[in-house]
Amino acid sequence: MTGLILVYALLVAIGGIVGYVKAGSQQSLISGLVSGVVLAIAWFLSLQNPAAGFALAAFLALGLLIVFTIRFRKTGKFMPAGLMAVLSLIAMVIFAVSWLN
Repeated sequence: MTGLILVYALLVAIGGIVGYVKAGSQQSLISGLVSGVVLAIAWFLSLQNPAAGFALAAFLALGLLIVFTIRFRKTGKFMPAGLMAVLSLIAMVIFAVSWLN
């Protein structure tokens, strides 16, 4: 399960890069890369202490879920905010269940 944190980290970081390339959004680039790095730290932490790593990943996924849901409601466009909100919801549930087990 710890590998899913790394996959989510890569998706978030790549999403930030794509947002910068397509729309010139420095905010997307910075938030995507910072979130990706924090998720990579959560992945590394989960190798040593799974509860702590999954807790960090779950809370970050919750934060990203809130951000992407707000963006989706503002734009009404599924891509990319709606897709990332759905992925963040799925990731948050998986990470929270892993943390609590």
